[in-house]
Amino acid sequence: MKTFLLQFFTWWNGQTLGTRFHTWRRGKKVGQDAAGNIYYEGGKDSEGRTRRWVIYKDLAEASAIPPGWHGWMHHRVDTPPSAENYKPLEWEKQHQPNLTGTPGAYRPRGSVLSGTERPRVTGDYDAWTPGS
Repeated sequence: MKTFLLQFFTWWNGQTLGTRFHTWRRGKKVGQDAAGNIYYEGGKDSEGRTRRWVIYKDLAEASAIPPGWHGWMHHRVDTPPSAENYKPLEWEKQHQPNLTGTPGAYRPRGSVLSGTERPRVTGDYDAWTPGS
């Protein structure tokens, strides 16, 4: 019952009922990434291309899509990583979750939320005034 209610009322906990129905009717599983996200295609989008989507294993977070799958999802490449021997490039970093809104979020020096004291104003700054 809980799963049904989550799918009916939320979109961030995996798939909604609408997505489940669309996946059942038109979805063809294309592959799965190392994090457990499952990728599908089927039907046409508004531009006439094959529609592609992902069902996230956990919370829906777009930044959790690996680079190879990102290229396929956005029609940059036609071949999904599951159909080729895809290897990340040496400069591609491992996924880091989006920490916005959490204690681990980036807070630059001087930010009100950083917990540190803001730097003192030195007087080498002249405020802009209109007409000057």
